[in-house]
Amino acid sequence: MADVKSKASVLLVGGGSVGAIAALNLETGKQAAVTIVCRSNFNAVSQNGYNIKSCDHGKINNWKPTKVLNAIPKASEGSTFDYIVCVTKNVPDVPPSLSDLIRPAVVPGKTVIVLIQNGLNIEKPLIAAYPQNIVLSGVSLIGANEPSPGHIDQDFPDTLFIGAFANPNLSPQTQKAAAEDFVSRYSAGGKTQCSLDTRVDWTRWRKLVYNSCLNSICAITDLDTGRIRLADDAVAHLVRPAMLEIVAAAKAAGHELPATVVDDMIEMDPLDMYLPPSMLSDTRKGNFIEYENILGEPLREGEKLGVPMPTLRVLYYLCQAIQWKNKELRGLVSIPPKGNYVT
Repeated sequence: MADVKSKASVLLVGGGSVGAIAALNLETGKQAAVTIVCRSNFNAVSQNGYNIKSCDHGKINNWKPTKVLNAIPKASEGSTFDYIVCVTKNVPDVPPSLSDLIRPAVVPGKTVIVLIQNGLNIEKPLIAAYPQNIVLSGVSLIGANEPSPGHIDQDFPDTLFIGAFANPNLSPQTQKAAAEDFVSRYSAGGKTQCSLDTRVDWTRWRKLVYNSCLNSICAITDLDTGRIRLADDAVAHLVRPAMLEIVAAAKAAGHELPATVVDDMIEMDPLDMYLPPSMLSDTRKGNFIEYENILGEPLREGEKLGVPMPTLRVLYYLCQAIQWKNKELRGLVSIPPKGNYVT
């Protein structure tokens, strides 16, 4: 971990809307130098930078972090980082895995890995792959999108909760210190709310009340968070039952959520904002969806603890079918030629 008096060297993997705002926050405070890895928007960002309209930062044109790359740099070739911040979609059913993706840049026992990603149990593959590295949890509450490559619209403030996933191979004090250091660097510019999270699992279960339910239902129905609330009985018979199942699973796992959490999550986005949550944005673009970590993991955890979760189970398999369709379109699954299928 870097000395707090010097800039931290940060590799940020995922240069979309959330990643761009994260990079901007880290560089604004002048306590981090960010190398960002972009994919589909690499040409736009490397040539012209980001054009950002932000409720936190205002309007910024042609902004770039310290470096813009289109591939993970190799630590063996001198590119070493204090932090690797992962802001990519977490799609464990589509290779490569995140642990394999970042492997060239990870220095065992040194690099702190920060997962600003959705879902439950996302740390387990990373801790298994890098047992001597600290892995931090980042739960982000932000409204941002990228309507065209390199153009970022942020219309909901960036609030970030950072805490340490429990790595049994490392001391709790060392892991907490890493979380505190990252919070101080991310907050240094004064443009965002970033705080230490000492209840990582509780926070993730709480966000799942929104993500497992509204996120997936909006994607399946192609309705944004405003329209789903206007759509006859969708909230009463789809959204609310799914959310109550997540609340029950969280309780069984030892995490009592507030009594108001269901109503809070249903009403989180102003109705007339007509916000497409991340999974709906992905289905509209034909992208892969994060259904395993935000639906599959809480479903498996809840059912293992004896919690009935019939709504979540249906949502999970509907999303699995959507994912299969996208895999077929990309040649990742094959089907028998027409007329050759024998029952």
